[in-house]
Amino acid sequence: MAFAKFEDIKAWQEARELNKLIHQICERAHVQRDQSWIDQITRAGNSIMANIAEGNDSKSDVEFAKFLGYAKRSASEVRSHLYYALDKNYIFQEEFSNLAGKTNTISSRISNLIRYLYKSKRKIRS
Repeated sequence: MAFAKFEDIKAWQEARELNKLIHQICERAHVQRDQSWIDQITRAGNSIMANIAEGNDSKSDVEFAKFLGYAKRSASEVRSHLYYALDKNYIFQEEFSNLAGKTNTISSRISNLIRYLYKSKRKIRS
């Protein structure tokens, strides 16, 4: 299953929105002191989008699923970094719940797409 373009993939669209919210948090003055955390969470968030995009251009559904697995793990990494942000008072509980919920939704969408790809009979894509 190839999407005409990766921008059509709902999980990619949601990861883009998640990244916008993460960057807003990273711009806060009290968060700016923790450049290491900023680097980690923004890299993980960007990795979700990048792996979905790269996987969409794969030659096979199996390879696409592999990249989606990387994206799913990056979503989990973002969620872990959000716990740190909550514990350090970088975000409020309501923000955490919203953002963690978004990572769960993205992970679920990716899992569903992976399942579909493995059920697919096609192995090679053009």
